[in-house]
Amino acid sequence: MNILAFDTSMKACSAAVLAGSASPSALFHTFEELERGHMERLVPMIEQVMEEAGLAYQDLDRIAVTTGPGTFTGVRIGLACARALALAANLPLVGATSLCVMASAVRDQLEALADGSHLDRPLAIAVDARREQIYFQLFSSDLAPMTEPAALTLEDAVNELPQCAILAAGSASLCLAEIADQSGRKVRAVAVKLQPDAAVLARLAQDLAPAQEPVRPLYLRNPDAKPQFDKVLPRR
Repeated sequence: MNILAFDTSMKACSAAVLAGSASPSALFHTFEELERGHMERLVPMIEQVMEEAGLAYQDLDRIAVTTGPGTFTGVRIGLACARALALAANLPLVGATSLCVMASAVRDQLEALADGSHLDRPLAIAVDARREQIYFQLFSSDLAPMTEPAALTLEDAVNELPQCAILAAGSASLCLAEIADQSGRKVRAVAVKLQPDAAVLARLAQDLAPAQEPVRPLYLRNPDAKPQFDKVLPRR
């Protein structure tokens, strides 16, 4: 199965092609940390990995994209591009949450390090969402979701944690560990600079069933920027 995957949901932009029809399968991947400019970088990155894989769009079997949570602009950019490409190439589109992709990346890193001492622990993904909130989800040791994705305060997120020792990853994981320690919970922060990565998404997408409904964004809350209907632009 040949899969094009990309992510623009947070502070990075990445694209990957999993050429599963090759023997053995090959992964072509590019990743950049970005605060902004995802729209300008995404298409060149897609073109780069498609060229490196030697594939045309008609050679693909599906397209995969992260659906959020993350920045509102980033999530919209990724989904808009994915929908346009899927429609133009008549390809199925699959989506995975950014939190699920991040959890899978942590598990991959631990397995690569042969760090079996932590593989049996639940994993919390905690990402700074600003406005004194984090994007939070708890996963079991086999990555089954234990909670729904949510935008929570750190204190509310700690209340979702089990009493057993767990791992936490993401930009808010250190803060989560500190608050958890005050309540007697044992949380070890790992991969504090973790971002969603299209390479991980491409592998996950092999087992995702194409949705019967359109792939939709997962925002979790209203936009930070709100329209100011009471403001009137001065006439020139």
